Amino acid sequence: MIGKTIADLVPGEAARITRTVTEADVARFVDAVGDRNPLHNDPAYAATTVFKEPIAPGIFTAGLISAVIGTQLPGPGAIYLSQSLKFVKPVLFGDTITARVEVAEVLGERNRLRLLTSCTNQRDEEVLTGEAWVMPSRSAVAYEREVDREVVPLAALAVQPWRWATEVVGFWGTLGLAMLGIREGRT
Repeated sequence: MIGKTIADLVPGEAARITRTVTEADVARFVDAVGDRNPLHNDPAYAATTVFKEPIAPGIFTAGLISAVIGTQLPGPGAIYLSQSLKFVKPVLFGDTITARVEVAEVLGERNRLRLLTSCTNQRDEEVLTGEAWVMPSRSAVAYEREVDREVVPLAALAVQPWRWATEVVGFWGTLGLAMLGIREGRT
């Protein structure tokens, strides 16, 4: 990823990411921010609402816009200054959301960008709209710490049995040393 400077950006330039919203993603988000609204994690409660099922927090969806800004447009080094949001439709577990950012205005002398922001679901229905003000980095920031979300869990699974084995060997070693200490103390 290479962050763009104000000189690299023109009105109409756009970027997007797409992500499927899972119950696990929402649970991690709710846990991280402490948003315990049962509308987001209690199917029985959510069934009594207009939505009839749990929905993702609106700010979770807005976070996808932040991901576009921080990784693509303008990218690494950008400072998010403000964001207006209008939540148009609920985002349900299993929805595939595309977050899109488009440069609406470039203020070169102030190093500011006005961005049009939106999120759509898999049916191309807008679920969120808004506008953001961003300050791109004054120099291009190259950031290469890209982690593939799907590969990391598989790698962790491959290493997990070795981790357990190491813990078991460590436990038995500690227990053995403790028993030797007890025996040495008795003789």
